[in-house]
Parts: sequence; C-alpha cells; structure tokens
Amino acid sequence: MHVEIDDARGTLVHHENGSTRTVDLHSREGFEALSRLWVKVGWSQRYSYTFSWMGRPIIQLPEDMVRTQEVIYRVRPDVIVETGVAHGGSLIYYASLCKVLGRGRVVGVDIEIREHNRRAIEEHEMASYITLIEGSSTDDATVRQVQGQIRPGETVLVILDSNHTRAHVAAELERYHGMVTPGSYLVATDGIMYDLHDVPGGAPEWVHDNPRDAAAEFAAAHPEFVLEQPEWPFNESGLRENITHWPGAWLRRA
Repeated sequence: MHVEIDDARGTLVHHENGSTRTVDLHSREGFEALSRLWVKVGWSQRYSYTFSWMGRPIIQLPEDMVRTQEVIYRVRPDVIVETGVAHGGSLIYYASLCKVLGRGRVVGVDIEIREHNRRAIEEHEMASYITLIEGSSTDDATVRQVQGQIRPGETVLVILDSNHTRAHVAAELERYHGMVTPGSYLVATDGIMYDLHDVPGGAPEWVHDNPRDAAAEFAAAHPEFVLEQPEWPFNESGLRENITHWPGAWLRRA
C-alpha cells in the first residue's frame, strides 16, 4: 500500500495491487485509508501497549474493547472464555462488565501464567469473577477444564487471543466452537497480522499465517457460524467499518 496525502487540496491518492485511485481526503474512503495506515504505524509503535484497565495492562486497541463491550451488553453471556491471559487486563475488563451487568463470569486460559500476573489478578477487586486455567489452550485436558466451568443452559462467548499462528487459531476454533451458544460469538483476535507483514517487527509469512485466514477457513467449513462484523448499536455517521486489530474476527453462531 502506498498513500499520498495532499492536505491543501484535500485529496488522498491510494496505490495498491497495481491500481491507483484518488479520493476526497475528508470522505469515508479517505478516512478508511488513513485509519488502515494509522493502525499499521500504531502497531509498530506499540500503541496498544499504552493502556490499562483498573490498574492492569490491557494490550488491546481501545476501539476493539469498546466494540466488544457493545457485544457483551447485547449478548449478556453467563461465561466469557478468553485464551491468552498476559497481564490480565482484558480479563479484568470483561469481569468489570459482568459486575455492572449483574451477571456473568470470566475464564482465562494460558499456557503459562506468570506468578506476578497471577498474583495481581487474584488480588484484584474483580478476582471473584475470574477463574484462571493454566495449560495449552488446545490440549484436551485444558479444554475439559474450561468445559467444566460451563453449566447447562448458560450463554457462552469465546475470545481467542493466545498464539496467533494460523494453525494454532484453527485448532482453537475447532476445540472451542462447541461451547459457543446460538446468538453468541467465537472471536479470533489479531487478524490484522495479515496487513503487518511489511512493517518493522512484522514477518512476510503473516500475509497468510494469521488468525483472519484461520477464521475464514473455519467459517467455510462450519455453516452454523457466520463471519460478520457485529452491527453497531449507534451510528450517526456514514462509516461502516471498525478501526481494529481484529478484522475478520467475529464468528456469530446462528
């Protein structure tokens, strides 16, 4: 992607895949092109590493967290399963939403929960809403432990945010999709990797080795899941696309 911006003339020239188009800088198309570029540069600058939630690093794009909140408020899950714990910020975030809604709890899974992170999560105000499970997210024993946290009839939302290789995400999708209840979502995060292959810190193989492609392949093989961006509950703009690290992430169970 190559972009030329002329602020004085109010134009944006976009070159990609052998084609060139010029759009109004202040149009929806201009905004979307600038947003894509902003996300790429922000990833290189570790922008998402500058945020916390209730004292814990969250390492997420704030736009993704707000959109996730919109889904959680609408679906009102009894259980939110997240693979990938890191510092625990997103677990705390989901737990705080559960507390506000007066329902729900969170299950966090990680192959290694470092002691200082475990201690911080277990001593946090939201700890009573969180269960931690240590083990590979794709191991049968780990999956059984997660299933053991879900009671019959409960609404379940699953967010996959651990190892982001295509193969690992594909394995997680196969192991966790059965937990997701109709009307809820299975979310394969960080599909933005496909667009980061040419930035500092990226890798050429990310063009195809990424969660977005794993989710698309899964959706093609599982017609009970619909790959779609959740509808915005409020929109007084002409915009239609999320600014996100999670393109192609949201799989709704019909």
